[in-house]
Amino acid sequence: MIKAEKFSDEISKAEVLVEALPYIKKFAGSIAVIKFGGNAMKDSQIKSMVAKDIVLMKYVGLNPVVVHGGGPDINKMLTSLNIETKFVNGLRVTDEKVMEIVEMVLVGKVNKEITSLINKIGGKAVGLSGKDANLLLADKDLSQGDLGYVGKLINVNKEVILNLIEKDYIPVIAPCAIGKDGKTYNVNADMAAGKIASSLNADKFVLLTDVEGILKNKEDEESVISRLSYNEAKGLLNSEFITGGMIPKLKCCIQALEDGVKRAHIIDGRIPHALLLEIYTDKGVGTMIAKEVYDNDNL
Repeated sequence: MIKAEKFSDEISKAEVLVEALPYIKKFAGSIAVIKFGGNAMKDSQIKSMVAKDIVLMKYVGLNPVVVHGGGPDINKMLTSLNIETKFVNGLRVTDEKVMEIVEMVLVGKVNKEITSLINKIGGKAVGLSGKDANLLLADKDLSQGDLGYVGKLINVNKEVILNLIEKDYIPVIAPCAIGKDGKTYNVNADMAAGKIASSLNADKFVLLTDVEGILKNKEDEESVISRLSYNEAKGLLNSEFITGGMIPKLKCCIQALEDGVKRAHIIDGRIPHALLLEIYTDKGVGTMIAKEVYDNDNL
């Protein structure tokens, strides 16, 4: 007993590894698509932790595919150039000049920062634009009217991603797509990540957000709903529980499940090592949505 007390910290760490074992075994060789955004992109310490989580996931057999946004960086660049930013229902009005800036920031800055960070930590990341090898093909999105070069994905060239995974690389994808007209289109990163996840039949689709997950009580951050079935999630869409920016994120998860993804997760990117806690522990830290959910099932 004395010896156990002496090594209590080490024993606690070993217990965490033991708890992770069935998840490591379950997901070895499978694919997890991770939407990297929100505060996880703004805070350098958390950004580094997310990158470490991604590299560790790769080392223990899960194949991460990273899709990132970059809204704050785009806004900052547009402001510095005195270019006004307009949004319609969360979609950026994107004329030719704005699209040029969006592509420059997403592909030339944010994508390379994430790729370099993963490589520095010990991963093998490859940065991609949706235009590379026609990875992401888009049509103009007219759902909110003509907003310029705003696209909706119609095809993912999954062979590019699968070839990289086969060679043990971690794909890092900027959601700038190529149109059938040869033009570049800005695609919502959440929707792009969901479409990529479904094209790969991913076991996991993870949205890193700025909130704890789906809450039973909007005023109580501790009231996270840990697990939802597909039908329960659809039922919540028009309820008082789901408001604001959570609506499109939940719709994105539901669509991914309908298109073949096995598990969708909405987690708080501000929590250190949120990815590992959600995927490799019994309780998790956010909300998991699956076609069927059973008690004590995080697999």
